Amino acid sequence: MLSWQVGAVKITRVVELQIPIPYNPGSPFLAEATPEALRAIPWLYPNFVNEQDQLLLSIHALLVDAPGLRLVVDTCIGNDRPRSLLRGQPLATPFLQSMADAGWSRESVDAVVCTHLHVDHVGWNTMLEDGAWVPTFPNARYLLGKTEFAHWSTEGDEEQQTILSDSVQPILDAGLAEFVEMDHRISPHLRLTPSTGHTPGHVSVMIESEGESAVITGDMSHHPCQMAHPHWSPSFDSDPRAAAATRARLFAEWADKPILVIGTHYAAPTAGYIMREGAGFRFDAEAMDAPAA
Repeated sequence: MLSWQVGAVKITRVVELQIPIPYNPGSPFLAEATPEALRAIPWLYPNFVNEQDQLLLSIHALLVDAPGLRLVVDTCIGNDRPRSLLRGQPLATPFLQSMADAGWSRESVDAVVCTHLHVDHVGWNTMLEDGAWVPTFPNARYLLGKTEFAHWSTEGDEEQQTILSDSVQPILDAGLAEFVEMDHRISPHLRLTPSTGHTPGHVSVMIESEGESAVITGDMSHHPCQMAHPHWSPSFDSDPRAAAATRARLFAEWADKPILVIGTHYAAPTAGYIMREGAGFRFDAEAMDAPAA
């Protein structure tokens, strides 16, 4: 189980699924990422692209243990839900046991942040108990972006409304939701920062402690290949142009600095530092030595 220390804050990755994605010209996911284009980015291999030129993705939660606060960032897909992403087959993973193995009981969680409200970021907000969806983390505040919630409350297809119904509405019904702005400060060490484009209210999570910094990306970037080509956007970005502009801006802001970048969908080793390379950027996830401040 991967973990990182940022000052007084420990971040632990708990994996739900790991997925290789073969190139498909008709796929909505990064159509520009052809085998030929990927081979021109050799640092992607073997961690982020395999020998078959398949993009490697991970669906995981990040457990953030900060002084006085235990925070879960993004709660994956969840069990018992027939999602189209899974071709209608519900998951039955040991996700909660994996959390327990990391020393996190459901009851020990103080807060939950969903960087946005897509299917693979809200699932374990709730769990099925006696035929009803109930909050998985009964003692937590669920921090939901005002802009994000307002958008999906009135937009989205039937499945997105089902996602809200089983993974968000029970939180509201239990009185555990707290609606926050995109720049909300969670604690002295943790704050949200806007990273819109993938969705209208998308946020990333900044961690700052004892002079050290890290960021949890959310889906402002799905795969490290987007560092070499920030303009590569999946078609399911709400606003692909805005998403590309956000990537270019934030990659430039984080590049060549001692800011540990933890990708919400990046395969292992998942975290590293962004370095400028040519007209774009590369992801240094091997040495894990921070650039000088």
